This record gives sequence, C-alpha cells and structure tokens, in this order.
Amino acid sequence: MDAVGVETTGSKPVGAGILNDSIAIDRLKESLKLQKAAFRRNSNPSQMERTAHLRALVAMMAANRNKIRDALVQDFSAHPTEFSDLIEVAGVMGRAETAINRLPVWMAPDRREAEPMFGTPTAFMQYQPKGVIANVVPWNLPFELGCGPLAEMLAAGNRVILKPSEYTPACADVLEEMIAATFDRDHVTVSKGGLDLAKALPSLPWDHILYTGSTVVGRQIMAAAAENLVPLTLELGGKCPTIMTSTGLSSRNIQSVLGMKLAKNGQICVSVDHVLVHREQMEAFVSALQEYYRTNLNNHSQSPDCTGIITQRQLDRLVGLLDEANISGERVIHLEDSGIDRDRRIMPLTLIVDPKPGLSLMNEEIFGPILPIIPYDSIEDAIELINQRDRPLCINIYSQNPEEIDAVLERTISGGVTVNGAALNGVCPSLGFGGIGASGMGRHHGIEGFREFSNNRAVYFRSEQDNLASIFPPFGEATRDLVASIF
Repeated sequence: MDAVGVETTGSKPVGAGILNDSIAIDRLKESLKLQKAAFRRNSNPSQMERTAHLRALVAMMAANRNKIRDALVQDFSAHPTEFSDLIEVAGVMGRAETAINRLPVWMAPDRREAEPMFGTPTAFMQYQPKGVIANVVPWNLPFELGCGPLAEMLAAGNRVILKPSEYTPACADVLEEMIAATFDRDHVTVSKGGLDLAKALPSLPWDHILYTGSTVVGRQIMAAAAENLVPLTLELGGKCPTIMTSTGLSSRNIQSVLGMKLAKNGQICVSVDHVLVHREQMEAFVSALQEYYRTNLNNHSQSPDCTGIITQRQLDRLVGLLDEANISGERVIHLEDSGIDRDRRIMPLTLIVDPKPGLSLMNEEIFGPILPIIPYDSIEDAIELINQRDRPLCINIYSQNPEEIDAVLERTISGGVTVNGAALNGVCPSLGFGGIGASGMGRHHGIEGFREFSNNRAVYFRSEQDNLASIFPPFGEATRDLVASIF
C-alpha cells in the first residue's frame, strides 16, 4: 500500500506544524504504562466484559455517524456520505456484531487429540489476551481501519492505543473524542502526533502492533519492533490484479470492476490496480467500460459520489503518472470531458490501454483513478504476469470456466481471492484479511483476527494412565520395546 505510506507520498498535513511530538511521545509512553498496569490487574476479561466493550463500540459508531461524515469531507475535500455510512460506520458495527455473536465459540478451548502413548489426557489450545496492542491507522480508511480491528482486539480481551494518520487531522480529532467518551484511557485511547511520534511508537515494548501502510515503512516498523521482539500484523497492499477472462465479460462484471475502482476514487488497498484482459476481447472490454461509464456514471467526478484525493502531493503524483504515459505515447482514454479540479483535489477516471511495462504506473501501486488495461493470450500467460510480481493482497478473476478459476486458485499466491467480483473477500467479516510477503503478514477480521490478537497457549493435563515413563531415564526394556514398535 505504497500510497498509504505518508512518509513517502503525502504532502505536509494540515496542522502538522503545531503538533508537539515530544509531548505526544511522553503521553504515549504514559498511556502504554497505564494500560500495561491495568492489564496486569485484569489480564483475562470475561465473555460478559468483552461483550460489553463490543456493544459500546457499536453504540459509539452509531452515535458519531454525522461527525464521522463531516470529518471525512473535511479531510478529503469531497467524500460521499453513503460510503462513509456503509464502510466507515456500518462496516465497523458489522465486525463488532460478528465478534459478539461468535465470541462464545472463539473463546472456547480448542480441543486437540493426543497419541495413544499419552493415554487419555486433556489437551487444548487456550486463547489468551496478548496485552496492549498498538494500531497504526492509515489515512485512507481512518475509521474502518482504526475501529474495525479494534473489534477483534477487544474481543480477544486486549487494551489498545490507536495512532491515527496526521494526514486526516479532522478524523483524528473525532476518533480521539469518541474513544475518550466511550472507553477509559487505560483501556482504549488515541495518540495523535506527527512523524517523530510515528517513528517512536514501534520502538516501545508493545504486546502486538498492527500497521497498515506502505511496504517501505512496514520494513522500518518491523526493524524497530524487533528490538523488543514485538509481534506484528502488517497490511501493506500492493498492485492487486484483476483477470477478465474470455467468459467473464458482462455488464454486471463491468459494473463490479468500475464500482471497486471508483470506491474512494481508487484510494483503497484492495482497489482494482489493473485489469488483465484476453487479447481478443480487449477492444470489446474497453468499449464496454466506456459505454457503461457514459450511461451510468456520466460526469461521476462532478457528483457527490466521488472522493477527493487526500493531498495535493498525492494528486501531483497521479498526474505525473498520466504525464509519463502521455509522453510515452500510450493510448490514454479519458472517460470524462471535465479535467482535474485542483482546488477540490478531484480527478476523473482514466484508462491506459496496453501500457509499456517500464512505466511507473506499471511498477508502483496506483492508489487513484487510473486503470491500466493489459492484454494476455492465455490463462497461463495471465498467471505468469501475476507471479512475476510481488504476491498481492488480493486477486480478482471474472470467469464462467471452472478450469480457469481453479488454475488461478492453485497456481497463484495472494492474501485473498474474489471470483466474479472485486475484493469481496476483504469486506466479508467472517473471512480473515491480510497479505503475504510484500503485501503483508498476519490477518484481522473474524476468528483469524481474534486469534491474531490472542496468545495461542497450548495446555496439557497429563492422564493418570500413560506410557510416558518409558521415555525417561534410566532406559530399560520398556523403552527398547517402544523404539522397536516405531522402527
């Protein structure tokens, strides 16, 4: 998620100059100390306590819906209220409700079998709270990725400190206000600050860190956290490919591709980065995109459904990608007559057809309204194009051919896959969400999130009758009989 790495792609955030990071760092250390002490006093909250915390989270999101809407508009310059409601508010509420409903199952000991020589012991995995967790929140989904993982962290019985991005100061203020009104500081709190705070945070002795952002910064956080052997969940994004096979082209699937690309104006880690289209259908696909856009999304960038680009520098980066494509003589298709609105940081969707592989837009995460369309000749060719790159956070494939779908599932590796849709694996609250390799490590969402933020402790109650004495010295006939039975 390179474009989420604010240290590398953002402009100076609003209010950054007035942030006193030395004070913020001291307060963060104090909050961590308070939460560590509180965790020692209650290191394993009951199911009833955890359910109450989750219900408080649901109520908090519902009560602050309008403030969340307003803050997103303030930080992005334009932001659709429906998207705010569905993803940033209802999405969090859904994750918390899922945790409430499944908590008895999640918390229950996971029984395990034992070998006959162990007799009839009791063996199980116990899921304990880890302790105090830091959630380093990106700018693109400040509430969904701030409070969404909080659901699984609270379900697992932890205490949490959220560090919002300095590039969404209005959202950070609302997050701080509503968290303080809902939770005690020694349970959940918010730590606001700038770059120095961001650098100091991973060096502290956390029990776990969740970071969502760029691969470059993810490596830095991993290195800093290693000093204290702090476990990490890294959600780093990357270039998520979409395969449109020869049997996949339909109006419904065109709607799906465009809908995902236009969500947040492409500023989502699982957005459709580029589309691989069978060469024989590439022109039909391009025409279908244009027709659907003209009929259903005419002047979309001028509508209230379009999200603004987060900063001027981010906008300049995207414009630079288009400028490079134009200079290179690429086939550039503007889907709207209206140009870029720099005052509101609004940018319409643009298609780049069959771009040269050396272009920047082919080698960095786009994270905006630019859609490369790349031809392939066979499903094997498409798979090879995907496998030549870092393992992505998500792969989408549109096909009615089970063999093609199976080929992608069996011969690619990614954080998730959606078949005949786009990134739906990332919005299903019961499915674990995360990457692999350069796109991240670990999972949140659902039971995978609960277990990610839990200490998975093995517990063994020895049976009254077993054969374990034969493995202890002094070794005798029983031991030799045991060895003979194995070999």
